[in-house]
Amino acid sequence: MSVLFSPLKLRDVVFRNRIFVSPMCQYSSRDGFPTDWHLVHLGSRAVGGAGLVMLEATAVAPWGRITPADSGLWSEDLAEALSSLTRFLKDQGAVPGVQIAHAGRKASTDLPWRGGGPLGEESGGWIPIAPSPVPFGPGHPTPREMSEADIRSLVERFANAACFARTAGFEVVEIHMSHGYLLHQFLSPLSNRRKDSYGGSLENRMRFPLEVAGAVRAAWPAHLPLFVRINATDWAEGGFDLAQALRLAGELKRAGADLIDCSSGGTVPDAKVPAGPGYQVPFAATIRKEIGIATGAVGLVTSPAQAETIVGTGMADAVLLGRELLRDPYWPLHAAGALGVEVDYWPRQYLRAR
Repeated sequence: MSVLFSPLKLRDVVFRNRIFVSPMCQYSSRDGFPTDWHLVHLGSRAVGGAGLVMLEATAVAPWGRITPADSGLWSEDLAEALSSLTRFLKDQGAVPGVQIAHAGRKASTDLPWRGGGPLGEESGGWIPIAPSPVPFGPGHPTPREMSEADIRSLVERFANAACFARTAGFEVVEIHMSHGYLLHQFLSPLSNRRKDSYGGSLENRMRFPLEVAGAVRAAWPAHLPLFVRINATDWAEGGFDLAQALRLAGELKRAGADLIDCSSGGTVPDAKVPAGPGYQVPFAATIRKEIGIATGAVGLVTSPAQAETIVGTGMADAVLLGRELLRDPYWPLHAAGALGVEVDYWPRQYLRAR
């Protein structure tokens, strides 16, 4: 029996297997709207057999985008534009998910293939916001420190994005609290230098992210699961670490989160990340064991045997694949063959190649 290819149920949603498409920015949207690229890109992964297909980091406000070409979910029009995508994903047997996000001080940058540097207002960019006026790194602008009114407004925007996600037909919402983006900027002492109730102690630094989690859970239907991607470590001295991540995961569980997606890094540009096969899996295993919540393992998970071992031995409940699914959209179908598992979700149009 393969655990990787066994169903996973969270609330009322059943995933056909434990292979999830990690949210990966495509930088191919127009004014926040999806394009044909998104349908082909994400649709191929659904046809390829993934259990969950997650749309990239999708901004809850125009000024929350990493680049002007990022996906957005701040209006009914955007929700409607995404509905054809979610219908196609469901038609192929995949659960459609979306990661809602705000880039904070890492917003307003150029496309990666154009260097990814900061974009000034004269080039279509904007002044980023952050918990504190601390630039991301050399050459990056000093962000505007958020007021408490800004914080309250963004809590509402995250909740609204969850409502728009349901209108669009998504069945999973993931809150992005990782990779040095806004919610994680509040969590990390490296980026949060505030002196008010949103800075200082871990309890204070968690306040805004937990307010967002509570508002999203209240806005998101009770029968649908809520994921949260967190940083288990910043890989930098004085930063967010696993001990703090465990406390955060416990609070997120109490707030109604159903799965913790365990990632790391991205807070500062000079972090020393010891990347290697499955290097973040121990974080998922620790949080799962200590907190008693479902976890997802992400980061250099590449082979079927490796993925099977991760979920089969209880280190995580699912694996989230990124680059490997970029290289091979049909990785789940090929993995089933490699593991000797019979699956019934080959598309009828492709059965001659089975």
